Amino acid sequence: MRTQFIKTDMGKKVKKDEKPPPDDVFDPLLVESRQAGTVVLMLSSPEEDVQAKACEAIYKYVDKCDENKKQLLDLNAIEALLPLLQSEDRIVRRNACMAVSVMTAHPEVRKKLRKNEEAIPAMITLLAPEEDTVVHEFCALGLSQMAIEFSSKAVIFENNGIEPLVKCLSSSDPDVQKNAIETLAQLLLDYQTRAAIKDADGLSPMLELLKSEFSIIQKLALLALDRASQDADNRGALRELEAMSKLVDFVAHPEWNDLHVMAVMVLANLLEDHESLELVKETGTLKRLVALITDQPPPEEEAKGGGGKGGKAEKGGSRAAKKSAKDGKKSSEEKEESIPGEAIIPTLPDVKMCAAKAIARSARSAENRKILHEQEAEKMLIHLLAHESTEVQTAAAQALGIMSENLLTKDSIREWEGVQPLVKLLNSDNGDVKEAASLALANLTANNSTNCHDISNFNGIDALIHTLADAREEAVANAACCLTNMATEEALRSDAQNKHIVVKLIEPLKSKNTNVQSKCSLAVAAYVCDADSRADFRNNGGIEYLITLLHSGNDEVRRNSSWAIAVCAVDEQTASEVCKLGGMSVLQEIQVSGTRRNPFADVALQNLLNSNLSAKYSLTGALSSTNIILDGFYDAGQMRPGSQFLSLEDYCKQELHDKRPVLLVNAKPESAPKESQSNADAEMAKDSSKRVYLGNRPVLEGKLRRIRKGSGERKSKAQKEKEEKQREEEIQAQLQREAENQSTTDNKPFEMPCDSNLCQYLEEITEKIQPLQTTREQVVALAQYVSDHMGGPIEKGELANFSWELPISQIRYEMKSNVVPIGKIKTGIHIHRALLFKVLADRIAVGCTLNRGEYNLAWNEVMLPDSDDTPGAPKFPPRTFVIDLVHCPGKLLRADSADAAQYQQL
Repeated sequence: MRTQFIKTDMGKKVKKDEKPPPDDVFDPLLVESRQAGTVVLMLSSPEEDVQAKACEAIYKYVDKCDENKKQLLDLNAIEALLPLLQSEDRIVRRNACMAVSVMTAHPEVRKKLRKNEEAIPAMITLLAPEEDTVVHEFCALGLSQMAIEFSSKAVIFENNGIEPLVKCLSSSDPDVQKNAIETLAQLLLDYQTRAAIKDADGLSPMLELLKSEFSIIQKLALLALDRASQDADNRGALRELEAMSKLVDFVAHPEWNDLHVMAVMVLANLLEDHESLELVKETGTLKRLVALITDQPPPEEEAKGGGGKGGKAEKGGSRAAKKSAKDGKKSSEEKEESIPGEAIIPTLPDVKMCAAKAIARSARSAENRKILHEQEAEKMLIHLLAHESTEVQTAAAQALGIMSENLLTKDSIREWEGVQPLVKLLNSDNGDVKEAASLALANLTANNSTNCHDISNFNGIDALIHTLADAREEAVANAACCLTNMATEEALRSDAQNKHIVVKLIEPLKSKNTNVQSKCSLAVAAYVCDADSRADFRNNGGIEYLITLLHSGNDEVRRNSSWAIAVCAVDEQTASEVCKLGGMSVLQEIQVSGTRRNPFADVALQNLLNSNLSAKYSLTGALSSTNIILDGFYDAGQMRPGSQFLSLEDYCKQELHDKRPVLLVNAKPESAPKESQSNADAEMAKDSSKRVYLGNRPVLEGKLRRIRKGSGERKSKAQKEKEEKQREEEIQAQLQREAENQSTTDNKPFEMPCDSNLCQYLEEITEKIQPLQTTREQVVALAQYVSDHMGGPIEKGELANFSWELPISQIRYEMKSNVVPIGKIKTGIHIHRALLFKVLADRIAVGCTLNRGEYNLAWNEVMLPDSDDTPGAPKFPPRTFVIDLVHCPGKLLRADSADAAQYQQL
């Protein structure tokens, strides 16, 4: 035993007896270690003091860099640290928690911890209220790192980690708040956490964190609210907590402007619900937001003016990252007090853009659009159109486009002068702005003629037509849609047609974008409603691209292109062009398809056939009484399925063959040749007769005499060369004139063979048959007339002996063509007589049909009233009769009789 004297405060020495350590206890040993492996071994020590110091050393070591974290992971430090999280010693638990949490920043460490089923539950256990604040801070930090992976989110949720994290939000330590809200923000990416956060009463603490002095906490709180508000139940709970009013108050603080975007994003989620809009309407919150976005005083502060107090702290980190949020706190002396009546600080462009997008999201619902209109949200959007930022302009125009689906909004935008800035934006160099503006104008003009005229007054038609050539495909589609809406007004349609809109629409039809194809096809249908526009469209090759769109796999493109062809095919020239390009074959394919067929294709095919009776008769074998045969009609026979319908010019260019001839109707008188052309031809023939050849070069006979005469005279070499050059130039000029004459002959437009006999037939029936009193008399007389000029009556059973093929073959041989004018045929059977009867009847206004049968059979049907003209006799509806043109010309056979059936068959 050792005696020690200790000096007291009074200066006296007092004897103190100190007992020596027991014999079985090791004397204290101070060890200095510079190897991480040694420290890891110390974690396994049974002494809690050693464990605590080893954990603290590891924490300091891994906090330096990621390489240290990986090194300790390789030394199996995690396996040694995890049991210490459940140590009975508070200091050991704290230091072990600090070390493990900092190490979770490394992905390999997180992977290792995910494989250990006890790691995350142990960290959640340390969030208990009785633990130290430092433990809460670092456990929340570790969980925030672990929550990056989805599997860890699920484990945290399954181990009831939401509730303790929510309690940490109310901690007095800002670092605990920061790490807890960051963890919750990560967890809220999972729908399960979104549903559970309301039950854990986590929404109210999140809103309270918006009042924090530290920007990082505010930012994370807004991020968590943004994700939580994507759940409908959470939005309802936030409404009860007056979240929208608090968020608008947050936006009203200009010193927090870097977080305003996130606040508006949360508001955008909340405003999707109709109940939220009703609430902000009652409380005036929406008007306050509109005033803030448009940089105007809020309604309740207009008289006062005003601003907000400063007080936002600099961004801070966690203690684990060596950047405590407390260090970023601003002192009260740094806060700037607002001066009453000072100028309003404008909101940032990004905030304005997000606010416009929030209005657009909310306006997707018809009920929301109505409330937004009542709150005059359109004024804010129109105000934003004049902003210098293209992103703000785009968002505002998009929102106006969605709002325009409300009928009252369309008028309000016009009354608040919103149309003119939208038209101006069409000239923007920014593609997004142009697309959004064109969309807004397209919706504004739908079923609103006043807006259509308003756009025209601001030169909107020129801008829209110019947009059709834009590289932005959606802008092109929107412009075409807007122009289609404007085409309902005749004056605007004529104005656009005068500006060659039909030609401008051809290029967009070549686009690969189905929306552009669909909208432009519909625009074509709206503007080719007159002959001149159809001619421009046809002459510039637009028909070809419409037919190409019929092959599209998109239903809307096929429907709209079919409708455009239906409108184009109302005149004969366009219908012929469509047939020439194979449009009729495509429409037939669509008509028989079970999946591609649509009513518009049926209408297009019907209009096409009605405008091209030659094709209709070849395809259907029937012409109604309303189908009037005009000059240029030809019967090429029954068209086989899948075959292409050729034009008359194509048939005329074919070489002679042994198939049935093409019957032509052409009563136009032969045009006399022009005198100048005749003189030119005569002169060319005269020159040709005088042309002789000198060597391989053709020269005129007179020139040849001069050449021979001059050859005998003696001339200088220069004179001979000059004369030779002149002769060469004259010969080349003559050859060029002849080539031009030949080219003119080759390029001469196609002329149909003339039918002088048919012209004579028309003169005779007009003089003799048309004056008859009744239709019945006209029909009978005309039938006899046709029979007389087609070889006369043929006895039944003698048709096979009637010689008609040889005379027609002689006509074909004489004309050197497969096309035979109907008037030149003098011996015809059913098919020739029925066609001639239909042609002549149409010219004297006698309605009749033309029907084709099999084996060269054809017949006509007429509707005639009862022949009983006795006064008082009952009157019956007109009946259908088949006209006999072959056996007993002029005999009328009732359509339902056996005689009519026999006439229609061999």
